[in-house]
Amino acid sequence: MTQELYLLLLTTISIAFVHTLTGPDHYIPFIVIAKAKKWSLSKTSFFTVLCGLGHVGSSVILGMIGIALGIAIGKLEFIEGLRGSIISYVFTGFGLVYLAWGLRRAYRNRPHKHVHFHSKGEPHVHEHQHNEEHLHVHEKEGKINITPWVLFTIFALGPCEPLIPLVMFPAAKHDYMDTTIVAVVFSVITIATMLGLVLITSFGFKLFPMKTLEKYNHAIAGGSIFLCGLGMLFLGL
Repeated sequence: MTQELYLLLLTTISIAFVHTLTGPDHYIPFIVIAKAKKWSLSKTSFFTVLCGLGHVGSSVILGMIGIALGIAIGKLEFIEGLRGSIISYVFTGFGLVYLAWGLRRAYRNRPHKHVHFHSKGEPHVHEHQHNEEHLHVHEKEGKINITPWVLFTIFALGPCEPLIPLVMFPAAKHDYMDTTIVAVVFSVITIATMLGLVLITSFGFKLFPMKTLEKYNHAIAGGSIFLCGLGMLFLGL
């Protein structure tokens, strides 16, 4: 390994880690959706890695196309910036719709009581929730859950801006082996950081009783995603 590649890889690792850590949209959606839908850690890990692959993969493909066609880095960064602006609005809209749906679900899921009379005439009060006891059963019978796939689509279409200048640096010297190494290292660090943050936080949630907030889980998930979207739009996160 040359000194130049060694420094480039150190830079790549640092940028990938900091970029992911300071971008809550990279991990908060998986944490809150997994909590709302009661996913196992293995299912949470699967969708986190899948979305991470889609996220970095689209930028890798764009970068490789740019290299093959000789497109200047400025044009590639413009395309990535444009993709970022569009996805920020889509991400925010997704969170807002999910928030509205979650609030509606929580409202419909209010506990209510029925009075039953036994054969001897004694009343018996039965409290239940229609959503939990009726709708949830049908969801398990074969209803396709589109939420994680919508999230995957958003991540796959969303840009990973820091990757482009990193891969273009060795590509400009026609060193395609180093270009590939940089792309792979950036992808691995990004996905590993996403997965680590998601799993640590998800495991931490399991240690705290949150029964009273359960009916608001989807609303909280939507609100969290919506706030991430606002952060992307107005704070550049």
